[in-house]
Amino acid sequence: MSAYRSPSRRLKRSRKALPAAAALGSAAALILTGAGPAAAAPPPPDEPVRSGQAWMGAGTRIEQGPASAAGGVTPMDTSGVQGIDVSHWQGAINWGSVKAAGIDFAYMKATEGTTFKDSRFSANYTGSYNAGLIRGAYHFARPDVSNGATQAGYFASNGGGWSRDGRTLPGVLDIEHNPYGAMCYGLSTTQMRTWINDFHTTYKARTTRDVVIYTTAGWWNTCTGGWTGMAAKSPLWVAHWGTSSPSIPSGFPTWTIWQYTATGRVGGVSGDVDRNKFNGTFARLQALADNTA
Repeated sequence: MSAYRSPSRRLKRSRKALPAAAALGSAAALILTGAGPAAAAPPPPDEPVRSGQAWMGAGTRIEQGPASAAGGVTPMDTSGVQGIDVSHWQGAINWGSVKAAGIDFAYMKATEGTTFKDSRFSANYTGSYNAGLIRGAYHFARPDVSNGATQAGYFASNGGGWSRDGRTLPGVLDIEHNPYGAMCYGLSTTQMRTWINDFHTTYKARTTRDVVIYTTAGWWNTCTGGWTGMAAKSPLWVAHWGTSSPSIPSGFPTWTIWQYTATGRVGGVSGDVDRNKFNGTFARLQALADNTA
């Protein structure tokens, strides 16, 4: 994703040499990763994120700072029921190795806005399920491009649906600091509350499930005005890196999932991956998937 910079001089190569070099490079990449093409790192903090390419934590990185992603707490809270969240930025994933590493659940990006679908969603959604993980999908919210109802419908139709199979978690509304511009996407606190409520209402009508909300205390308190209206409806997935205990947005009694680092490591995933903890036993995670919680 790094911006292209033309070199001052280019080495001249024969046309016949280029395919051979490319083939060697591809083979080397496969040998090094052992699990398919190497993951492409997200753009560094000083470079813009392209529309449609955001990930869970792209805005959190702006708000909390990239240094906090490393954790800063030793050891990190890897006890209990553990999960990861991924997108195309992680590249090909060996889900069998992820399961063997002690990961119980995974969420993967499905959609963004009203036009973008994550290129690795299908592979991740199917692969994690086949490996025995409890899985779910998330939608990266773009309140600046359409209303909440439209985006909820798009999400539900493109991976965000739910089935009572005991292995599918309710979908997630990833709503965080805007990585493309103004923090609150140009909406007032009243407009943002309406947007979130419309998303929730439409998603529930389509799937029968309350959407999980991923956010930070800072963003929620600022952009919704500390709204309490979702506390009795949506489970909270809070992002707070580099701390031993997450700050909870106003109005929510506690967290259901906590994203505690953006620079975790897990077998089967090349490079950094977000790590998460579920607030409860594995049986409670199953109950959330079954809609019996």
